[in-house]
Order: sequence, then structure tokens, then C-alpha cells
Amino acid sequence: MNLLSIKETCIYWEDLEGAKSFYHNKLGLPVIHYAPAKHIFFRAGMSVLLCFNPTDSANKKSPPAHFSSGKYHFAFEVAAAEYNHHKKEIIQLGIKIIEEVTWSNGQESFYFEDPEGNVLEIVPKGIWD
Repeated sequence: MNLLSIKETCIYWEDLEGAKSFYHNKLGLPVIHYAPAKHIFFRAGMSVLLCFNPTDSANKKSPPAHFSSGKYHFAFEVAAAEYNHHKKEIIQLGIKIIEEVTWSNGQESFYFEDPEGNVLEIVPKGIWD
């Protein structure tokens, strides 16, 4: 296999309007599809963030049913030169940074939570290169 990337990341939200408020209104991710009470999809660069209502998604026939609960983790990649700008912007939005890490390669990242408790991270481009 020659996999190029992870195209979609899926998390589960009961309150899809809350997901829209956070990811679209606060973080600025464009909405590419919204089916109230079912799901909402956001564009994140070349990827898509899927937010499914777990109650609805658990009963699907097609695509296959899927659901889960708990705290998910995923990272948004930003241009290395814009990393500190994004950290300041998150703080200005009133979002609490819960941890900052300096990795063994000397690069930094920071973590924050969405209103559902999912753990999000901002990483500079090239962190895993």
C-alpha cells in the first residue's frame, strides 16, 4: 500500500450546533456539509473533520454504523512560522492551553480541549519529518 495521508478524522458530538459554534465560529473551519441531528463536516486544509451524532451514526446501515465515546485526540498542522501566532490566537479566543510540550527534536506543540473534552493539538509543519 502507498497511503498518502489521513483524509478524514471522525469525532462524535451529540450537540452538532455546539460543534459548529466551536470549529466553525471560533476556529474558523469552513463547513462543507451539515445535516442537523446527523453530522457536520469541516474543511481543515487538505483534510476533513467529521463530527457525527453518535446516536444517529450507531444506527446507520450505509455507510457502516460507527460510534464511540470518550476523549479523542488529533492535531492541526500550521506553518512553522505561524505557530506562535496561532498560540496567541487560541489564547485570545478564551481557549485554555492545557499543556505545552517540547519534543526531543526541539520542536514545540500545545494542547487544548474542545467543549466536548476532545484533546486538540497545534503542531508546526515538519514536526514529524
